Amino acid sequence: MGKIRFLMKLFFAAGLGLILAGCGNKSARWQPGKPLPKENIVLGVIHISNPANETSGYAYEHERGIREMQERLGLGPEQVIRKVNVADADPEGIESVMRDCIALGANIIIATSYGYMDTCEKLAEEFPQVVFAHATGYKNNAVNFTNYFGRIYQARYLSGIAAGLKTRTNRIGYVAAMGKENSEVSGGINAFALGVESVNPAARIHVSVTHSWFDPMEEANAARRLIAEGCDVIAQHCDTPNPQIEAERAGVWAVGYNSDMSGEAPGAVLTSVVWHWGVYYTHLVQSVMDGTFTTAPYLGGLAEGIIDITPLSGLAAPNTAEIIAAARERMETGAFNVFDGELATNDGRIIGSAGATLSDEAITGGMDWYYHTVAEN
Repeated sequence: MGKIRFLMKLFFAAGLGLILAGCGNKSARWQPGKPLPKENIVLGVIHISNPANETSGYAYEHERGIREMQERLGLGPEQVIRKVNVADADPEGIESVMRDCIALGANIIIATSYGYMDTCEKLAEEFPQVVFAHATGYKNNAVNFTNYFGRIYQARYLSGIAAGLKTRTNRIGYVAAMGKENSEVSGGINAFALGVESVNPAARIHVSVTHSWFDPMEEANAARRLIAEGCDVIAQHCDTPNPQIEAERAGVWAVGYNSDMSGEAPGAVLTSVVWHWGVYYTHLVQSVMDGTFTTAPYLGGLAEGIIDITPLSGLAAPNTAEIIAAARERMETGAFNVFDGELATNDGRIIGSAGATLSDEAITGGMDWYYHTVAEN
């Protein structure tokens, strides 16, 4: 982990030195359906925090994906412009850094946070010869603006199995960035709850919302509140490892998110739900180089390798690995899709129908409810 962090700092230092020295051919413009030579590719990558200062978490994992793509495709450090600590609740700041990237020659903008979506939509219309790719959102256009995400609910379900088998109090805490109106977050919580229920029907999921994608202090505070209420496993949909660290301090267990968080909390983490963003970034840039880029949204899963869980730690309950492996096989063969059949909500409704499964659109864009085993704190 220390070596990775050191290499990341070298990448950032090199990037800062090379951006002003010339970061590509400013006259190289992308055209729909036309290949763009590798040497003319310039990316502007917008991060919500500074991954060079991190050892895990959301921005850190996106940066790992960018570096993986660079290595696979042979892009030099001068071909990536990095903008860090860009608050996703600051539209003027977001627009400023994106315009700066374009002025410096970027012909691909990679916007990694949900709050960057509307700015991408606006600038994509103004700059039709720049490709805009936005993570976690739902907007796109027919020319140069796409969105990308993954079937993270598959990995969430698997991690729920680990949590359900481990809890002793049957109270499992979940630190959530946003409330149930946000499908990305609620979909993950519901999938996790279904995984827990599959092995432990008595367990309940208690959600504490921070109302921010990146708020290290409140993430820690939310975890402490849940632990004080008797939760002995802490899961999360937020950016930092702070909930995991708080779990370890309190002597309870945890499930990490975004990247492997066992390094920060080795005495607590059972497994982590992780992203391999390099799978998509390689696909995206290769498609621009080949002239095959389309704005069709990207949604990969376990089969594509963009999402997964990390190997179980020695803290996991006996037989957890075997139960997870069986569930994974059912998903990969198509026999099971997490949100199958009739699903009872915590407000008394029934979602879905017998013999059917919810569509990806319903899961990623239309889920504004919690499963019946989920309690809102």
